[in-house]
Amino acid sequence: MKVAVLGGGPSGAFAAEKLSAAGIRTILFDEKLAWEKPCGGGLTWKAYSQYPFLKDGATPKKVVTNSVLTVPGSKPASLTLDHPILIYSRYELNAMLLDRAQNAGAQLERTRVLGADRTSTGWSIRTKGGVVDTDFCIMAAGARNPLRNLGTELTPGDSMTALGYFIPAERAHIDIQFFDGLAGYIWIFPRCGHLSVGICGKEPAASLRTRLERYIEEQGLSKAGAAYYGHVLPSLEAGAWKQNRVAGDGWMAVGDAAGLVDPITGEGLYYALRSADLAAQAIIGSAPENYPKCLQQDIADDLEFASRLANHFFHGRFLWGSVVSRMVQFTRLSPTFRALMQDLFAGTQPYLGLRERVYRGLNKSLREIAGSKFLPGREAA
Repeated sequence: MKVAVLGGGPSGAFAAEKLSAAGIRTILFDEKLAWEKPCGGGLTWKAYSQYPFLKDGATPKKVVTNSVLTVPGSKPASLTLDHPILIYSRYELNAMLLDRAQNAGAQLERTRVLGADRTSTGWSIRTKGGVVDTDFCIMAAGARNPLRNLGTELTPGDSMTALGYFIPAERAHIDIQFFDGLAGYIWIFPRCGHLSVGICGKEPAASLRTRLERYIEEQGLSKAGAAYYGHVLPSLEAGAWKQNRVAGDGWMAVGDAAGLVDPITGEGLYYALRSADLAAQAIIGSAPENYPKCLQQDIADDLEFASRLANHFFHGRFLWGSVVSRMVQFTRLSPTFRALMQDLFAGTQPYLGLRERVYRGLNKSLREIAGSKFLPGREAA
């Protein structure tokens, strides 16, 4: 059997590694292979506990144990993480995953894919360098997938913009800044040699960039000499998940190409790796038809529920204030709520059980807050 993997990002590289390690001939096509992206590059405990090489390997990364959450009008909340976040340069992470794929036996072809045509026996992959025939196809070309017949079909409402700067500065902790009314947030992630300072949200790119540059100035940081990046991320609306196209006759989609990004946080690395693993398992087990169901149970049900929570999270009200303001205040003042936030940062608290857990612990959290002589809605700025 011969499998074509279209796209060399984390999901494509990991799928190629898994398939090749199982003895399946795998060809990975990508015009750029490793490249940089504006996102933070953070990996949670949920990712590196399942795939320990992410933590144990020699590829440079930051191990971050502290995060600061802020929102206008409220004091910051500091959170010491029980499970650190690993922060890679996306170029370094991507290059490491591609090296692992090649070492496992995958053939890497640095070329642009022009088309993928279904044949009676498999696929005819058209590239700038010629035509390659394969038996199966994995679409891993990201949100900007140029092959419209494979992978998720994004509408304008099913995406968000991420943009940012790589600023030559040092910082030990993660900063996350929320805004009332913005369906997104600003981040500062410490990387090896620079800070990734960016923003994601469902606003026009020009508006997001204005917000971000104002924040950078307020933080006393300088854009001088800083590289600028922009990217489109899937962010499926609630109604899009039922029709999300993740597989078909002789093909599967993984990672961003399957729309598998957290619609609240914009995080996609875990879902890229996990979907690639599930796709490879289905092919290795000669049961590719099982992939959509496995994906639904493992990933998509939770992300679909998150898409229903997203609007309330960013625009909703709770105890006389915005949800994001209350989240920051509760994190600062309630040990019970901080434990919840610990699990969210670690990736171990599913969205499907989040609302129930919040309300189950609400009375205890309010008692803890009352004990700190704070009443919601009356805190000084």
